[in-house]
Amino acid sequence: MKKAYVIKIGGNIIDDGEKLSAFLAAFAGLQQEAALILVHGGGKLATRLANDLGISQQLVDGRRITDTETLKIVTMVYAGYINKNIVAQLQALGCNAIGLSGADGNAILAHKRKATGQTDYGFAGDVDVVNSDMFKDLSDRQFTLVLAPITHDKQGQLLNTNADTIAQETARALAEDFQVTLIYSFEKSGVLLDAEDDTTFIKTINQTLYNQ
Repeated sequence: MKKAYVIKIGGNIIDDGEKLSAFLAAFAGLQQEAALILVHGGGKLATRLANDLGISQQLVDGRRITDTETLKIVTMVYAGYINKNIVAQLQALGCNAIGLSGADGNAILAHKRKATGQTDYGFAGDVDVVNSDMFKDLSDRQFTLVLAPITHDKQGQLLNTNADTIAQETARALAEDFQVTLIYSFEKSGVLLDAEDDTTFIKTINQTLYNQ
């Protein structure tokens, strides 16, 4: 069974030009041994642009409230500038990358997240289906996939969707056809028992510990 790497990067890499260049060089070097799917977040650029435009941003438990104007900004930044900047850098490295949002080719269908208590997350999306057949076909054609965290509901509505979740669901969908390795690149040491204490890093997670 062919190998596949699903790798998610966030602001710690996206917001640092040197780190991003170094990461993409290493990432492109994997193309001979596995299918490559890169999922990226948005870093701080969307927040900076919103502030420049006078559009207030709300976060609840670290999650962005995506109102109509914010959706326009994250779509421009995530599926536009950041996605195409990564694609262009990969092309310069000889890696034939193609950038996709969830709306492209029905890549990722989602539904609008239901309000929780007093919190309405606006146009935030939760993943329903990943188009693994399309991803497999593009991989067979030697394309490297770069996924922006914008999905849609097949009713004409774009949705801002958590990039970590997209990486997880993409890995799950591809597992039927590939030997998948899922990698998250973030500031913490790894999965922690206590998110505020880096010394609680879990080296190995089994089913019992995961269920806890």
